[in-house]
Amino acid sequence: MRFKVTSLDASGAVAVHEIDALDEADARRQAGARGLRILNIEAARLGRAGRAKLALVPFSNELVALLEAGLTLVEAIDALTEKERDESIRNVLDGLRRRLFEGQSFSVALGEFPSTFPALFVATVRASERSGAISESLRRYVTYQEQINVLKKRLINASIYPAVLLSAGLLVVLFLVAYVVPRFSSVYEEIGGELPLASRLLMQWGKLLEAHGMAVLLGFLAFVAAFVYMVSQAAFRAAVGRSILKIPAIGRQMQTYQLARLYRTVGMLIRGGIPVVTAFEMTRGLLAASAQPRLVAATKAVREGRSLTEALAHEGLTTAVAERMLRVGERSGNMGDMMERIAAFYDDELSRFVDVATRLVEPAMMAVIGLIIGGIVVLMYFPIFELAGSIR
Repeated sequence: MRFKVTSLDASGAVAVHEIDALDEADARRQAGARGLRILNIEAARLGRAGRAKLALVPFSNELVALLEAGLTLVEAIDALTEKERDESIRNVLDGLRRRLFEGQSFSVALGEFPSTFPALFVATVRASERSGAISESLRRYVTYQEQINVLKKRLINASIYPAVLLSAGLLVVLFLVAYVVPRFSSVYEEIGGELPLASRLLMQWGKLLEAHGMAVLLGFLAFVAAFVYMVSQAAFRAAVGRSILKIPAIGRQMQTYQLARLYRTVGMLIRGGIPVVTAFEMTRGLLAASAQPRLVAATKAVREGRSLTEALAHEGLTTAVAERMLRVGERSGNMGDMMERIAAFYDDELSRFVDVATRLVEPAMMAVIGLIIGGIVVLMYFPIFELAGSIR
């Protein structure tokens, strides 16, 4: 958190400083350490630049390069601070540098900036401080984050085309029912004659839009706003997630995705020296709310002496293949590597599902949208066809 400190300098002039601190008391302590005569302290409002986020993967890669080049940790942070142009990121790095100069450990210093450095990153560094292998730990975190990003990009890329197709189809349908149909309804009303039921309903909709277009538009906007508000609520998202999990094919793949993230994260923490129970407690948030109690129960069973494989299998947090791989990992004592292999296995399974689903969903969506648009067009032109037939 950043604070704006108004103080008097050595010449008695008023100066304003911005200090990154945990709370107001910490800001006063830092200002006092600088020799500032404090007049006022208030929380600083972050502007556009203050909302910038530090990219952890490039930061970790640069820090590893500097450490392997022979620089000390303080010198490396100092170099990264001096090269940084973004003011908000520079303030964070400057705060790290000050805390390292004060004698704090690197993990403790990182922990004082929770909005920039997540708990997983801090735990990885804390585990490496015991062995002194900070560079290796950072490389492991970079590899982990890149694997997570690859999976996310694959899922996002697979959903882009269906989303564009659906949006284009909805826009076309909206144009037809909001602009074209009202004009056709006026023409048919002047011509007169008996229309089929579906055509009459469509024409009634056109009349409604023509007579109360603004009210319908406001109602539609209110519906969109209400939907956006509901989506922003955690309870609504959790309820939707539970409903999706009940769909056999999709629910199983969503569980596979969550287990892949869980196993990869726990495997990385175990390889970094974090006990398995602590690793499970730290990664509980990676699972859906409905699955978190099962992980808590499995963690409790492991703490009470039950084997890891049995605890996870009993709570339904593994599959038949993963269960066998976990037993091998327990026998060999290489559980961290085995969990990362299980995560890679899950990733491959999820990738195959995404490829197959994409090939099926895209033509199905095109067919449905085509049928809807074609149906609207046929219903609009059907009376014209009947009129042309009667003229003959």
